[in-house]
Amino acid sequence: MFKHNFLTYGSQIVFKIISDIVIFPIWWYSLGLVEMIKKGWHFLHQREKALGFSIWLKNIFVPMYGQYDWAGRIISFFVRLVQVIFRGLVLIFWLILYVISIILWLAGPIFLFLALFFQLISFYGV
Repeated sequence: MFKHNFLTYGSQIVFKIISDIVIFPIWWYSLGLVEMIKKGWHFLHQREKALGFSIWLKNIFVPMYGQYDWAGRIISFFVRLVQVIFRGLVLIFWLILYVISIILWLAGPIFLFLALFFQLISFYGV
């Protein structure tokens, strides 16, 4: 007799769909969230490296172009201060986007469930 037929494959498919629906929220709020946080943190680290924020901050009191007189030191300090402020603001912008993305990640399934719930209520006229 046949070992694999419509009923065995059909039951396996239905079981897999049901298990995926049950396991999805658990994965979303555990492993998925951890992976999202890791990738976001790596992205922020790469943005910091691309901006060179820590290098500019570390060298804020070092005169540029070897100008060790008072005018060179003052000009270098203020130029680097402007650079640190600007690059810090850009880094804060990326940090805000990262936090918003984490909040949206956490709220996504809840909004989806609420939208589905209200659609079902309006469809059945309850």
